[in-house]
Amino acid sequence: MNIRFYNARVLTMQDPVQVQENQELWVKGERILYVGGQSKEEILHQLGAQAPVFDREIDCKGNLLMPGFKNAHTHSAMVLFRSCADDEPLQGWLEKNIFPVEAKMTGEDCYELTKLAVLEYLTSGVTAVFDMYLTPETILEAFTDCGMRNVQVSGINNFGPEPEVMEERFLKLNGKNDLSSYMLGAHAEYTCSLELMEKIAAMVQKYKAPFFTHNSETLTEVQGCMERYGKTPTQLWADLGAYDFGGGGYHMVHVSDEDIRICKEKNLTVVTNPASNIKLASGIAPISKFMKAGVPVAIGTDGAGSNNCLDMFREMFLVSGLAKVTDKDASSVDGAEVLKMATVNGARAMGLNDSDVLAAGKYADLIMIDLRMPNMQPLANIPKNIVYSGSKQNVVMTMIAGNILYDHGRFYVGTSEEEIYDKANEIANRLMKA
Repeated sequence: MNIRFYNARVLTMQDPVQVQENQELWVKGERILYVGGQSKEEILHQLGAQAPVFDREIDCKGNLLMPGFKNAHTHSAMVLFRSCADDEPLQGWLEKNIFPVEAKMTGEDCYELTKLAVLEYLTSGVTAVFDMYLTPETILEAFTDCGMRNVQVSGINNFGPEPEVMEERFLKLNGKNDLSSYMLGAHAEYTCSLELMEKIAAMVQKYKAPFFTHNSETLTEVQGCMERYGKTPTQLWADLGAYDFGGGGYHMVHVSDEDIRICKEKNLTVVTNPASNIKLASGIAPISKFMKAGVPVAIGTDGAGSNNCLDMFREMFLVSGLAKVTDKDASSVDGAEVLKMATVNGARAMGLNDSDVLAAGKYADLIMIDLRMPNMQPLANIPKNIVYSGSKQNVVMTMIAGNILYDHGRFYVGTSEEEIYDKANEIANRLMKA
């Protein structure tokens, strides 16, 4: 479709981070054709024969258009565990509540549960998801059927799959469609033998590919790695060569100065998940240290089993708020930088360089924020309002690849939300009560 947005405020997320008023944004197919302050007549004259015929023209009435949030670490189908596996530290939480049920989950279960997560992502203004879970083929299918942009990442560990399967997925799922891609990764050091880690690192070298893994989430994890190898997880993966072509670590809570140096040297992105980390009492990542070292930070929600919601607004507030408390400095981790983490940095970590900012030629992955609500007023500093007082109620539209998938409370994902809810509850009754 060709869609014209007019009478809009626009936050492109290009430096400097500032809002432009009285803007036009034109979408042609899946990409942005124009964004700027010219009138419709001026733009038409400028485009000439390339000017589109619009299928829809939307008066934004002064509301804000901005890039969608990028949920840079999650396990979508873990919505199954929402509020059913709470109030336990990570290791016990995994061993008692998660692993036994996951052993019974099918690819079809993951497909249906991922659709439920998609609905929640859309209401939170998320336009792309970095997902690590059991059956990436069916999860990718669910995202594709809903129109959601996604990057799958391998969660290989001692329980499966075999390295050959990870390689097959890397070759098969990359380029399967314009919405999806696949990256090499591992669940974590503590779930992988040294032999397996060496095979993973060899595959990274073979394809010269970025690598992502859960890293230094808990103090127990780091201490265990030190006991086994005399190194932190970051140092171990780096010495094996897994980080030679970039990538990053999820959580990165308990890190040394040497770990941070490696992150900078290897061009890694730290993906912080503050709500999950504090709920599991894992700790608080040293965000300001990463920033001062020049290490990019992105934001994820983690799965709904440990969060329990997939809400990027809550994550943004926590990223800044927890850093201020930890650093005992109210100026630490500025809100505008947090907004960049949730959009630009996440996109670039995921390899989605055409979805990072709003500009001509980029994918039309964008959201509309309703500024005519009490928590957005007055409009003294809109970017700070989004981080410090914004909430999901402010997201009134989510567009991915030029398609409006969520619009003022209604979903357009090919399946009714009632059917998605019914399927999720049927799966929960079958697996959680067995």
